[in-house]
Amino acid sequence: MKPAWDKLGDKFADSSSVLIGDADCTVEKAVCEKFGVKGYPTIKYFVDGDMEGKSYSGGRDYASLEKFSKETLEVLCLVDAPEGCDEKEQKYITKMQAKGGAAKELARLQGMKGNSMKADLKVWLNKRINLLTQLAVTETKAEL
Repeated sequence: MKPAWDKLGDKFADSSSVLIGDADCTVEKAVCEKFGVKGYPTIKYFVDGDMEGKSYSGGRDYASLEKFSKETLEVLCLVDAPEGCDEKEQKYITKMQAKGGAAKELARLQGMKGNSMKADLKVWLNKRINLLTQLAVTETKAEL
């Protein structure tokens, strides 16, 4: 299962809504006790501010893990359907649509991806990259 888990982590590495991580319970005993991990491997997932976690009982192959992550965990803000976006994302969409130059800003933010930053800033960076990618496509189509 470890190769599938690592591949899943790579798939969602730039996600603004899905974080794939693992804990070695022989080392991180307090974390495992806190979340009631008794057998290995145990998969827990957290949604909408849930601090307890829910146990995952689906398939352990990559395809099953990816499907579950996309259907249950991944949240995408779509420029064409902003009702699925939070208030901050909606304001950013409006600002960037008025300003233009999404491709230039996208390149700037992508250059920041490898930098060290707090988790909440990384999430916001990835959200903006998602939005700018969509806006850049829209701008390119408008130019044609």
